[in-house]
Amino acid sequence: MTAKGIYIYGIVPNLYGPDIFRSLEGSGVYAIPFHNISAIVSDRYEVKIEKLSRESLGHLLVHHQKTVEELQKKGFSMIIPMRLGKVMQTKQEVIRILANGFDLIMATLGKIENLIEIDLVASWADFTQILHEMATHPDIMAMKAELLKNSDTLTQIDQVSIGMLVQKLLKGKNTAVELNIQHQLSAICKDIKVHEVMDDQMITNSAFLIGHNKQERFEQIVVSIDEEYQGKLNFKMVGPLPCYSFFTLDVDELNPEQVFNAKAELGLNDYTTESEIKKAYLEKAKLFHPDMQLQNGDKENFDRINKAYHTLLNYSNAARQSSKEEHISLVKDEVIDNLILVKIKE
Repeated sequence: MTAKGIYIYGIVPNLYGPDIFRSLEGSGVYAIPFHNISAIVSDRYEVKIEKLSRESLGHLLVHHQKTVEELQKKGFSMIIPMRLGKVMQTKQEVIRILANGFDLIMATLGKIENLIEIDLVASWADFTQILHEMATHPDIMAMKAELLKNSDTLTQIDQVSIGMLVQKLLKGKNTAVELNIQHQLSAICKDIKVHEVMDDQMITNSAFLIGHNKQERFEQIVVSIDEEYQGKLNFKMVGPLPCYSFFTLDVDELNPEQVFNAKAELGLNDYTTESEIKKAYLEKAKLFHPDMQLQNGDKENFDRINKAYHTLLNYSNAARQSSKEEHISLVKDEVIDNLILVKIKE
């Protein structure tokens, strides 16, 4: 049976009154505090994201986002969402995340204060009509005329060529509309993240980071854009949301054996620094880099050295989160205490 653990939804500051934290009672989630921040968590079985079916992954994503958004509605106006599916085994491990990432978390909370995310999807209201317009585009008509000069009918290859040009023209039209939407909204936005569109009918799928007092103005601009395109577009707005697309907490749990192997690979002592790690890497890399030793280049050895270097850089970052000392310990017992690297995915 899969081990039971503690699922983390996000991190909030402890500046809210006790009533807001009491509102969590009976909801299935609770807070684990550390100094002036708290992890909002629930007890559940460990989740192996890579082993979930697409349907199960979708259910988990909906549950995760719904819980985070319910927290926002309860009054937790500042929340840093955790990456989907993060489960720790014990309360002490959750506290270690808060402790190691404390400075980073506090800095991020400062960045998102008074900010919200609005997700906006724009699609063609009548896609059939748009395709008809593409079919009568001057470039398409010219291509058809050229292809029919020596034949009364279009071959299958001709039709593929026309289809490719239609696709190119449609993409250009969609891009022009998307850039216009982003341009008009950018005046009130702190940042914009463009997500993948689902099909040719969808013009844009974007997230906008704005001040919470700009939401009404954002909606007014969207109405203005709708009028500009005379109802040819369908808009779907979702928000206000936590800043999913711009600030998500992530945690790497490093493998101690990989750290020890990397130490041996680069020939490092028990105590080192980032500059010494880099120096050792460069000296080893000279022996195997194909560009520096064309006849004796050994890609396998170079890849191994490169992996060791990046393993130790990640470990170094994790160690410096838990200790401000310049020297980094590679002593076995101390390595075990420095295997959690907290990051913000922006």
